[in-house]
Amino acid sequence: MISPDDWPAPEHAACPCWSRRHFLRATVIGGMTGLGAELAAPGGALAQSTASPDAAVQMLLDGNRRFVAGRLTSFDEDLAFLKQKTAEKQEPFAAVLSCADSRVPVELVFDQSIGHVFVTRVAGNVATSELIASLEYGAAVLGTKAIVVLGHGSCGAVKATIEAKPVPGQISALYRYIRPAVEQARGAGVDAVSKANARIQADLLRQSSPVLAGLAAKEQLKVVAAFYDIASGKVELLD
Repeated sequence: MISPDDWPAPEHAACPCWSRRHFLRATVIGGMTGLGAELAAPGGALAQSTASPDAAVQMLLDGNRRFVAGRLTSFDEDLAFLKQKTAEKQEPFAAVLSCADSRVPVELVFDQSIGHVFVTRVAGNVATSELIASLEYGAAVLGTKAIVVLGHGSCGAVKATIEAKPVPGQISALYRYIRPAVEQARGAGVDAVSKANARIQADLLRQSSPVLAGLAAKEQLKVVAAFYDIASGKVELLD
């Protein structure tokens, strides 16, 4: 079993596994320069996708058009081959920060198969420190070229934040992340708040992570906000 203190290196990297502490030291102390040196070193992890950031976003949107039209192609792929190819390594071209809502099946929505999309999910699609760390790993180590923060219609987490009623357990811990969107949308409705929230979380990823900001500055990564209409199945970019 992998220790929680270790980051697993991709199979193609003929080097010992990165420790989580090593990754953070390269990021925080050395900034993007230090991180870049670590990744560029002999045997280091290298970006895998050859798609540009814009092309990565377009591939997702093209897949969503197939999904809306009911012409999925991902199921036509040889799943046995894909499982064999991805059993020991992954090379996703994009990452998605999605809500945990069961009506938002990310791979289906974008018509993507095994190993294509690095998906992180949490109620309200909020950029917590753990989610930012996961997306940094996807971009800096796995080589994802785009990150899509995907809000959606009729979001329960957003609705609960708007109502601000007493709730059981730790559900209310989500409110502080979504509250800025409620204030920004000024009572415009659940979907308007969901869109504002997606934009705010995308901005947080761009601004609060030196890793993601550094890759974006070099035009090696694009971070966008999007909204999924659960009735029509369509995804629209918000910025």
